[in-house]
Amino acid sequence: MAQAHAPRRWTIADLEALPYDEWRRYEIIDGELYVSTAPRREHQLACNGSAFVLTEWNSRTGLGEVLPGAGIVFTNHDGVVPDVLWISNERLAVLLDDAGHLRGAPELIVEVLSPGAANERRDREIKLGLYSAFGVEEYWLLDWRTQTVVIYRRASMETQTGDPQQAALLQVAATLGREDTLTSPLLPGFAVRVARLFGRS
Repeated sequence: MAQAHAPRRWTIADLEALPYDEWRRYEIIDGELYVSTAPRREHQLACNGSAFVLTEWNSRTGLGEVLPGAGIVFTNHDGVVPDVLWISNERLAVLLDDAGHLRGAPELIVEVLSPGAANERRDREIKLGLYSAFGVEEYWLLDWRTQTVVIYRRASMETQTGDPQQAALLQVAATLGREDTLTSPLLPGFAVRVARLFGRS
């Protein structure tokens, strides 16, 4: 009787060996390979809008850097490319490697949902778990179809629960619609109408 083979556990070296393809994005989470095709226009408008409003704020404060599409290597089996991230100058100085990749968690990650159950599960569950585990402080999940953003923050940023395990997890802090104003304890003085995240005035 033939033995079943364990599924392949991908590594960062495996990812680096894949041929470059401008139409695909390769990520691994817990050794599993995730492949995304080139996103549609609305997805890119939301990426651009989010990066723009964060860059506007960051240009005034000089507190860090806004990086669209930057690679993050958490472990040998966990490497992702968020749509947009913001990282403080302090973390950047520690986490940036010689190849220009981050080797740890930025404070803020923004992902834009892509249609399809598998894509939504990746962003709503799998990446949320990854970012929780490795110390991301805040996670914005944008849905261009509904023009809403779900804000996840560590419980300790909101209120202490008394449970150290709960305090270490990213939890839903707010769900905002296009007319709402988004602020963040991470970003002093930052306030933006949600519609602007989607490239809308």
